[in-house]
Amino acid sequence: MSAILRLAKTYPFRFGLGYSLMKTSGCDLMVQKVVEKREIIDWKRNIAFGAFGFFYLGGVQYMIYVPLFSRIFPNAAAFAGKSVADKLRDPRGIRDLFAQVFLDQGVHHPLMYFPVFYMIKDFVTSDSPNPVCAVNQYIGNMNEDLVALWKVWIPSTLLNFAFMPMWARIPWVASTSLIWTCILSAMRGSSEVPAEEGVFGHVDAQTLGLMTTSAIAPAPRLSPDKSHLLVTAMGPDRPGVIAAIARELYGLDASISHSKMMCLGAEFCIVMHVECSEAQLKAVRAALGGASLAGKGVEVLLRDLQPHSDSSKVVPAVTGRVSLTGIDRPGLLYRLSDTLSAAGLNIDHLQTEQLRTKRGAPPLFNTQCHFCGDKRPDVPSLRAGLQKLEAELGVKCTLEVAEGPRRHLTSTISH
Repeated sequence: MSAILRLAKTYPFRFGLGYSLMKTSGCDLMVQKVVEKREIIDWKRNIAFGAFGFFYLGGVQYMIYVPLFSRIFPNAAAFAGKSVADKLRDPRGIRDLFAQVFLDQGVHHPLMYFPVFYMIKDFVTSDSPNPVCAVNQYIGNMNEDLVALWKVWIPSTLLNFAFMPMWARIPWVASTSLIWTCILSAMRGSSEVPAEEGVFGHVDAQTLGLMTTSAIAPAPRLSPDKSHLLVTAMGPDRPGVIAAIARELYGLDASISHSKMMCLGAEFCIVMHVECSEAQLKAVRAALGGASLAGKGVEVLLRDLQPHSDSSKVVPAVTGRVSLTGIDRPGLLYRLSDTLSAAGLNIDHLQTEQLRTKRGAPPLFNTQCHFCGDKRPDVPSLRAGLQKLEAELGVKCTLEVAEGPRRHLTSTISH
């Protein structure tokens, strides 16, 4: 221990870098294996925590706590070395102590620490990093994040600035951060439901991970330069039906931009968004509603879609995603959609799945919703509503909220 302390005193900056890297990466690994019981380590997530620990916790925070605070509060080091009795007789030192805590917890962490954490996590884990979206995600989580932060760090920071010599400030922060990093990793390490072994009693980690890692995008934006059709086709399931539909569209230079197909018993059903030039619209309608598909027993329903005109464009103030996963039972989708509706949010893309697992085990239900709204919801209340669903229904929910404007709302259907 004396050798470690001597190293920290002699090389405080380099010691802080290494200690913060090992501590942050190690805590995330512990959370993934012990708390979340992951079978496969999420190394991208771990790299994000390691990079954040090395560059920000070990580097930037050292510059703030030691050189910067030493200049702003030149008596801070002397105050830390005083006895408790002498500290109580030093009103200026006490004032500087609380000023340091305020700058750290009221300015540094809300305006620098958390935005940097979210941006580094997004940069490392996302295929298309977007710093603005990362910061917007932090804004949506800000109240919850700061409350959790202050419960741990205000007491720790008071002790740090009151008693620790300058060289020990970063080691103290890193040691306290052993606890905090575990909290942050569990809260914000991943936007997905943790893949826990037997989390719902019968579903293993791989199955749950597979079910909860799909991402759902906003509803498609319809180009005003194209004609659009909503196509619903259904009939007896047999090989070649989808190929026949796609062949008809390909021959008329029409595109299927979005589709959803499934087999239900001996029947199949597919819903498609088809776009084509205005000149080809009549031919596309005739081909899809013609004898070729009817001869295969396929029933096709067609409906024209109209993009928003420039005068009727509606730009959402907020967009986001929410998911719910749990043992299937009546009312799950109703309760989730009712919670979103109560928050003034509109579901513009919805996907639900039911997965049957081991023989005799109840099926697992998963739904992914993309939502939007014309005004920002009360995110803490929305999160509390989802937590209530978790407690009452035994499900797992996730929530991501981003500021608009991002895109247009869903297109209208002509009558």
